[in-house]
Amino acid sequence: MAAKLTSAERKAFLDENPQWKPVEGRDAVARSFQFGDFNAAFGFMTRVALAAEKADHHPEWFNVYNKVEITLSTHDAGGLSKRDVALAGFIDEAAGG
Repeated sequence: MAAKLTSAERKAFLDENPQWKPVEGRDAVARSFQFGDFNAAFGFMTRVALAAEKADHHPEWFNVYNKVEITLSTHDAGGLSKRDVALAGFIDEAAGG
């Protein structure tokens, strides 16, 4: 089971990754992405899905056409964990930075 991030670790993650926003009422972060078209959005989601399956850590997400919204939290830990930090890093890379 993953351990929840400490307050200092959570703050450091948010300071270093301002594109990820805290989710009100939850120990979670979210980010929205917009791509050129549905194909690009779906390709991005496929890359993230494969990495998430390999890590056995799955995001919450929502997709409409070229927009993808992703929320990260580790349910077993009751909030953000290092697993979310790692997946956020992969997601950012997969989206092109």
